[in-house]
Amino acid sequence: MNRIAYRFMLAGAVTAGAAAPAAAGTVEMTVNIPQLRVAEYHRPYVAIWIEEAGKPEIRTLAVWYDYDNRENGGTKWLRDLRSWWRKGGRTAAKPADAVTGATRAPGPQRVKLNTPALKPGNYALVVEASREEGGRELVSMPFTWNGRSATASGTGRTELGAISATIKP
Repeated sequence: MNRIAYRFMLAGAVTAGAAAPAAAGTVEMTVNIPQLRVAEYHRPYVAIWIEEAGKPEIRTLAVWYDYDNRENGGTKWLRDLRSWWRKGGRTAAKPADAVTGATRAPGPQRVKLNTPALKPGNYALVVEASREEGGRELVSMPFTWNGRSATASGTGRTELGAISATIKP
């Protein structure tokens, strides 16, 4: 049985000069990866980030990818996470020192991620998935941060299933 180690890249720096945000917190979420009936199945690369409404910068919470690929070959497929890549992934350190986990198989994936400090306002929690020899999908889940808690949920159609998250200070 081949096991591929995936790395979670974590980031969360708040841009300099930002208004005084609430303390950093956590996102507890479940990301369902559907079992697809295809001839050649590859587990998806997944990026999870928070973006503030009307702002171009993103705050990457996690990226699951084949970081242990020979000659760092797994990083070349990160650009297939197109939205994440264009919004900030291309400049992110790869691999970032963080938590390493086992391969993410189809089924519900429960994760608890550290979030950057957020000031009250409107945000979106975004999950993007891309598979080699497969499709690509992005699910954006808007939420309003009041400094206390928020929830977000959405459902993909092909590469992602139901996603739910609770954001806490």
